[in-house]
Amino acid sequence: MASATPPPTSSSLWRSRVPCSAERQGLFSRIAPVYDKLNDVLSLGQHLIWKRMSVSWAGAKRRDRVLDLCCGSGDLAFLLSQKVGPDGQVCALDFSKDQLLIATARQDLYWKACYKNIKWIEGDALDLPFADSCFDAMTVGYGLRNLLDKQRAMKEIFRVLKPGSRVSILDFNKSTSSLITQSQEWMIDNVVVPVASNYRLSKEYRYLKASIAEYLTGKELEKLAKEVGFSDAKHYEIAGGLMGNLVATR
Repeated sequence: MASATPPPTSSSLWRSRVPCSAERQGLFSRIAPVYDKLNDVLSLGQHLIWKRMSVSWAGAKRRDRVLDLCCGSGDLAFLLSQKVGPDGQVCALDFSKDQLLIATARQDLYWKACYKNIKWIEGDALDLPFADSCFDAMTVGYGLRNLLDKQRAMKEIFRVLKPGSRVSILDFNKSTSSLITQSQEWMIDNVVVPVASNYRLSKEYRYLKASIAEYLTGKELEKLAKEVGFSDAKHYEIAGGLMGNLVATR
């Protein structure tokens, strides 16, 4: 049975059950204070371009009700907020309370009136606290790769989306090209981890290589989406194949 939709509170956090991996939850809580800064440094600011692309692919419109799943510190949620406007609603869910506290602080600092439409929710992506078919669009930024049960996550995404609506899932690309894979691994070993070590987070960022290796290729993501019921699914390689974005239509 579908869970009830959370109450429309202000920018304070609404909490759902979060029976997730304590290890991964702890990892994201530890990196939360420098997460945004490291994203800017490690991608040379390019991550904001990729996120705008992902939000555009989701197809959110004015007055829509949308969800940003695994929202982290809120980059995609803020972009969605601008798309749906003050008459729309953005639900932003993450399992890390520390990331959500940073997101709420950013919401308070930003001046755009539409940002008041964002509701931050601490919850589990594998057991979403929303009714069936209640969202007009969804985004997932760098979250699906880190979920322990990707098929269950995709089923939940399918369940809460309205028929005909889309989910846009941005993440690292698990490439079938050995050259791209070698480039990713070289960058993680020689750029990402050394930079993260300056913040005493080398262990936390070293996990990236293993998480990408355990992720799904673009074709596998398309297949998974169709297996759980999506009518169409297309995976796009971006950033020279280092990143990827799945767009699936319910």
